[in-house]
Amino acid sequence: MAENKGYMQRYAMLFGTYMGVFWISKFILFPIGLSVPFLLFLFMGLTLCVPFMGYYYARMYRNHVCGGGISFLHAWIFTVFMYIFAALLAAVAHYIYFRFIDHGYVLNTCETMVDTLAQSNMPGMDSYIATYQEALETARLLSPIDITLQMISSNVFWGSILAFPTALFVMRRKKDDAPAE
Repeated sequence: MAENKGYMQRYAMLFGTYMGVFWISKFILFPIGLSVPFLLFLFMGLTLCVPFMGYYYARMYRNHVCGGGISFLHAWIFTVFMYIFAALLAAVAHYIYFRFIDHGYVLNTCETMVDTLAQSNMPGMDSYIATYQEALETARLLSPIDITLQMISSNVFWGSILAFPTALFVMRRKKDDAPAE
């Protein structure tokens, strides 16, 4: 297995690049989806596909690089690395979007949604509306790099969490390593 761990970074980068391109593609749907609900629904659906992609890539790594067997720790580290590389690639697109393209569109659209909710006069919503408005005011203070760093840390955090069940499902002893009966 020692020779296979040398390939771990290479394959984590490769599969992380594939996943990062997927994340960038689905991120394109987010700002557009704020005005077209179907695209926002599609964005959320594609987001739910991410753990399954992580499992698929980790399984491919186990079967093609590790000879069909991988320990839990090895699978977990590989999956975390893969999510880190995907998050780094997606961070470049996030920064470009928030620095050069957005110009406050996402925050303005969210503010419009909160204002519409406030005008509906639904009972018991006053505290929620105040919380949303306060969050939007705080978000307006963030620079594009702040938003990007927040998104990358969130992606790495959730990727690390998702790596646990992925590693549990992917781990397998090699056939020749199995104890004799």
